[in-house]
Amino acid sequence: MKLYISGIVLFAGLTSAVSQQAKQWPTHEDNFHIAHYHFKDGETIDDLRLNYITLGTLHRDAQGHADNAILLLHGTGGQASTLLNPIFADELFGPGQPLDISKYYLILPADIGHGKSSKPSDGLHMKFPQYDYDDMVASQHQMLVDGLKVDHLRLILGTSMGCMQSFVWGETYPGFMDALAPFACQAVALAGRNREWRYMAIKALKDDPDFLGGEYKSEPIHGLTFANDLLAIAGAAPLQMQKNYPTREGVEKYVDQAIARTNANTDANDMIFYLNASRNYDPSAHLDRIKVPVLWINSADDFINPPELGIAERQVKEMPRAKFILLPISDDTRGHGTHTVAKIWKGYLAELMKDSITK
Repeated sequence: MKLYISGIVLFAGLTSAVSQQAKQWPTHEDNFHIAHYHFKDGETIDDLRLNYITLGTLHRDAQGHADNAILLLHGTGGQASTLLNPIFADELFGPGQPLDISKYYLILPADIGHGKSSKPSDGLHMKFPQYDYDDMVASQHQMLVDGLKVDHLRLILGTSMGCMQSFVWGETYPGFMDALAPFACQAVALAGRNREWRYMAIKALKDDPDFLGGEYKSEPIHGLTFANDLLAIAGAAPLQMQKNYPTREGVEKYVDQAIARTNANTDANDMIFYLNASRNYDPSAHLDRIKVPVLWINSADDFINPPELGIAERQVKEMPRAKFILLPISDDTRGHGTHTVAKIWKGYLAELMKDSITK
């Protein structure tokens, strides 16, 4: 089994925790269907299925508006249950915690192309609409308003891809939420090394002779292995890797086993689409539209969002109520996946929830 704890598929020794935690928490799972959904580029799909999980009970104010709904957005390659991971949910969802489900109504959607939502591997393969982050956010909005009858959000918290979607949300629907918590991303177009490794992975999959234009009879294993190798490097935390695998034999055994597990649970068409969904992302021109409190957190050991770029420190000044925090490398950080290790940053989240209360 693979473990989704970030914007990409990471490998760890916690692989069974997601399903166990999903059974422990009082969750409700359902699907929202949108007939003849129109994508931004003009493509359509007859039936767009969006899978989601909820926890808690929706509350409305005296005027009938939702006032306790929180949207939790997973990363690239994730699914609705991703943030039920104990290192996230156990730290946040319990009594007195920042996202206490006795107070809040939590909504965890599976994005287009992910989990149990509509995706290329359902049958359309490379003929599936070429969705992007704008399509994901627009469909999330429709699911909330038309499906769950949620007209306002107390908070949007997004990890990695969900972090980037949080900025899209803030610019596209600026009055829809009270606060934003984008964790582990930048608010610029994906270029440089971040686009490099994604493009290399996509190219490896398409160039595999067994890919057959997406109509493969079995997974194109050579391209898939190379792509998952890249994702493993991108998601790794150097300090933790050195501590956990200090010998050549140990790390090679780990890689062989982890890549074999991940290959067995990855579809090449789905991977191409979800890696490429970031191609149009660039909220940099309109950050000033985001007026609500923003808690933006990155980690100093994040390969995907390296701190030496200094991008967030510059951009945070463009949002009047935003705070940026760069978490220093420690025994607790986990590279890109630090965004899911809630014990490190939940104090900052508690402050955001307190400071963003609307009267």
